[in-house]
Amino acid sequence: MAAVALLRGAAAGRKSPAWQWRPSGTTRHCPVRGSGLFRGNSTDSVAWTCFRLDGRALMRVRGPDASPFLLGLLTNELPLSGPPAGATQPSARAAYAHFLNVQGRTLYDVIVYGLPECTEEAPGFLLECDSSVLGTLQKYLTMYKIRRKVAVEPHPELHVWAVLPCAPQTSEAAPLEERVEATTMLIRDPRTARMGWRLLTQDGGPAVVPRGQLGDLQDYHIYRYQQGIPEGVCDLPPGMALPLESNLVFMNGVSFTKGCYIGQELTARTHHTGVIRKRLFPVKLEGPLPASGISPGTLVTVTATGQAAGKFRAGQGHIGLALLRSETIKGPLHIKTSESQLVAVTAMVPDWWPTAAK
Repeated sequence: MAAVALLRGAAAGRKSPAWQWRPSGTTRHCPVRGSGLFRGNSTDSVAWTCFRLDGRALMRVRGPDASPFLLGLLTNELPLSGPPAGATQPSARAAYAHFLNVQGRTLYDVIVYGLPECTEEAPGFLLECDSSVLGTLQKYLTMYKIRRKVAVEPHPELHVWAVLPCAPQTSEAAPLEERVEATTMLIRDPRTARMGWRLLTQDGGPAVVPRGQLGDLQDYHIYRYQQGIPEGVCDLPPGMALPLESNLVFMNGVSFTKGCYIGQELTARTHHTGVIRKRLFPVKLEGPLPASGISPGTLVTVTATGQAAGKFRAGQGHIGLALLRSETIKGPLHIKTSESQLVAVTAMVPDWWPTAAK
């Protein structure tokens, strides 16, 4: 019987080098446009691939009460805000977190960036969220603002990019340095080193990143699905997904020592019991797929017994995420499509997870 993944010690995966990870059955090369795979690049001068994430948008929250306001809503501590104070100041300029409802279920997943032009007296932050919920998130924040001195507004001036290394040797030959400026922010992805860097800029991504090239967005989604990284409302349906089942601890997205926040009670209680029976796992689909793909919520079944193992959540082609009971992941599993065809499902366990169901 598979053991349920434990949550404690998850921060260890954050420190491992991004270029050491390789999913089973894939090669460690640069994602190239239109391939959907990680294949070699014809030129040695390219070290990084930049993906413009038009499905992500930015919300700006700033003002004297910005910090306590966000701390009462987010699952995690806030990153630094304001200009650097010297070499002794920590460099954490981004943090991953979820907004939860009162039942402890995820509403929005965000990456929080500290704004450099703000001060300790009037801190400011950018919230990177799914672009389809930008207006909804603004209404949500405004509802809880009450009398706090906080301004909440969209920030369309900057575009969100993901920056991933092409290959081990090139990433070491062309290291990136953190940049925190008003018009350009280049910061390590706070979720895991496997996800490279986040770039917020008014300019083109490859032009900002030394030895960078433009990548196909499809490759980005396949890459993050292989590593069990949910992102946006398709992967984390608002009001349905539980944060600890969505690998929030593995992605450094929750603090169990910070002050209270909405939805904290269930999250903390589940963490301290140490029992996570279901989890979002990367899955590989084998077999003919419907033209429209596999619908979210489609049942995943244990082939031998017909027992329900979980549900398919989202995917790109033959790679995706499924919420599965940990004891069933060794399978074999399958999905029955709308055309009554069987698609084999293989669950994968990313090796950057600190501990995982075996």
